[in-house]
Amino acid sequence: MTDTTQRILAAARSRLLGDGYAALSTRRVADAAGVPLSQIHYHFRSKQGLVLALLDAENQRLVERQRRMYGAEMPLWRRYEQACDLLDDDLASGYVRVLQEMVAAGWSDRDVAERVLSFLRAWFDVLTDVAREAEARFGPLGPFSAADLAGLVGLAFLGGETLILLGDEEWSTRVLHWLRSVTAFLRAAEEAG
Repeated sequence: MTDTTQRILAAARSRLLGDGYAALSTRRVADAAGVPLSQIHYHFRSKQGLVLALLDAENQRLVERQRRMYGAEMPLWRRYEQACDLLDDDLASGYVRVLQEMVAAGWSDRDVAERVLSFLRAWFDVLTDVAREAEARFGPLGPFSAADLAGLVGLAFLGGETLILLGDEEWSTRVLHWLRSVTAFLRAAEEAG
């Protein structure tokens, strides 16, 4: 990745977090990056291409982080607890906001929807691998297949992120509590098994 590309992506991230996707201006991104507008079109073709490239880079880095974290030798409940801690980091970094902005953009743009779904699949693949590990270690997961359980956990995080981004402190606190409460369930199940 060239220095120009990195500067443009950093500026796009900053502007996206400040303005949101609908109000994002490639001209303002170019000004913030200190490059001519033509460089954005040269490297990314469009505003949509720019934001998808930004999300792609962030997503690859964070999915790999999750794979490393879930691959660590420690109890499953502790790894889940770390995932909740990392959600706090991802919210603070703006990644969750960028992802949710692109989910919303995908509702009216099929190309964006397909790209965003490919990013989300990577997260669900990580969760499915973890659920399969749990199934191998502890036996059947009740009425759920590993893929079903992974899907439910992934959807809980996505839905929780949506509610948190609405900015209501009470709801944010409740969502984070609900997500973290699974830690106690996993710990009890793991220690009993």
